[in-house]
Amino acid sequence: MTILVPDKSSYDELDVLRSRVAELDAVLGERAAGMTRVKSDLAAFRNRYRQDVGLLHEELDELERAIAEAELGELSKLVESGADGPAPPPAGPRPEDLPRFTSDAVRSLFREVAKTIHPDLGRDNLTRDQRHTLMVEANRAYALGDEERLRSILDAWEKSPEAVQGTDPEATRLRLVRRIAQIEEQLAAYAGELAALRDSPLWELKAMVDDAAARGKDLVADMVRRLKRDITAARNRLDAMRWNP
Repeated sequence: MTILVPDKSSYDELDVLRSRVAELDAVLGERAAGMTRVKSDLAAFRNRYRQDVGLLHEELDELERAIAEAELGELSKLVESGADGPAPPPAGPRPEDLPRFTSDAVRSLFREVAKTIHPDLGRDNLTRDQRHTLMVEANRAYALGDEERLRSILDAWEKSPEAVQGTDPEATRLRLVRRIAQIEEQLAAYAGELAALRDSPLWELKAMVDDAAARGKDLVADMVRRLKRDITAARNRLDAMRWNP
């Protein structure tokens, strides 16, 4: 009787892969925490800017619209009464929203997705939670008739570590390799998301405010002072236009 003993090199490879997964998991955790901090800081800045500056901008815009309307009213008094301008062109028919429907292809694909990733098929709580999250997303895609999204969910699952069955060394190796690829993809997504945030007007504005603060200036407070001055001037102008002794 011949007993097959796994090659020691296969165990060495698994140890290397496990170490790599642990290393990448730590990096992923740090990156996720960093993204959470960045988003929290941006959200706090957006709220402060909206409260301190945005509302004043809206007030000034409203005053400027009222001034424009008052100027238009004064101009209309100079136009001879009864002089009608050209009639506006008739409005075209309003396009109706296209009816949404679920095709046979979408229904068939959804059944395949549900059969593959249903939470009841999970081996443990973590896997079941992952399957549940994907199932919620699949239900949303099905409700929207989004065949492309359903297919991407299925493709992503089939390439995931959880889709590999078995406990032999080769299955373990494949799960580890897939997990490494999965983490690297998540890290790349975080990098892309961070780059998009850094290119956003909100990031640039916050950077300007932070740079001014480092030089002892409060840029937001300066904006508030200028806006309040412009609002006072606009309100005085509007009152003068409306005054009729």
